Amino acid sequence: MRIARFSIDGNVAFGVVEGDELDIIKGHPFAEFERSGQKIPLDKVRLLPPVLPNKVVAIGRNYAEHAAELGNEVPEVPVTFFKPSTSVVGPGDPIAYPSFSSELHHEAELAVVIGRMCREVPRERVKDVILGYTCANDLTARDVQQREKQWARAKGFDTSCPLGPWIETGLEPADIAAGLGVQCTVNGDQRQLGSTADMVRPIEDLIVHITEAMTLLPGDVVLTGTPAGVGPLNVGDEVAVTIEGIGTLTNKVIKRG
Repeated sequence: MRIARFSIDGNVAFGVVEGDELDIIKGHPFAEFERSGQKIPLDKVRLLPPVLPNKVVAIGRNYAEHAAELGNEVPEVPVTFFKPSTSVVGPGDPIAYPSFSSELHHEAELAVVIGRMCREVPRERVKDVILGYTCANDLTARDVQQREKQWARAKGFDTSCPLGPWIETGLEPADIAAGLGVQCTVNGDQRQLGSTADMVRPIEDLIVHITEAMTLLPGDVVLTGTPAGVGPLNVGDEVAVTIEGIGTLTNKVIKRG
């Protein structure tokens, strides 16, 4: 199923997406829940980030062609970094071009949403700790990343982590390994087109690696890397990330006020 987080009339709730409607659920998706039967048209609500993560753990250079396009080798172990909770925005929310950069890049990514608290997860249990998957854009101030040699400001600025439009719970790690299309367009022009089958390391390996070091909490998000084709964004651009079997996440770049 597809689970969305939304607001209407100042109230925030979760709902199951059914065609062009939302069936409001009782409770939240990180435990057993019931559908209320109260349905609302999708065009009457504002979709929010599908989760508010305690942390976003991201993986760098997990597609060989993307590593190569920036002049990097595929790392021997996964490159991990954090994006703060304040970087997260939802579908339709503006991306504020960072004032300290002149080279903002898009990076279309599959995001894993964690469904339960977990630590030291064995490979065979990884699917049990995943609630579902959503689309992400790992926005990067590329000039700052190259200049500062570490990625906290370059990838952690406000609005640098759009997520959405909802969580798809009907996928398994095996589906990811078999290959889902990952696409990014800017103003309707295709920039990135790849497949999750080309990940250097699969979902299971990433979760095992991360949880060896830290506890993941319900609602935490893992970004799994981006395929080749990353490139610049300008104020006024509309950028869309589409992942096969999930949906499309669209945001517009604005000047930071």
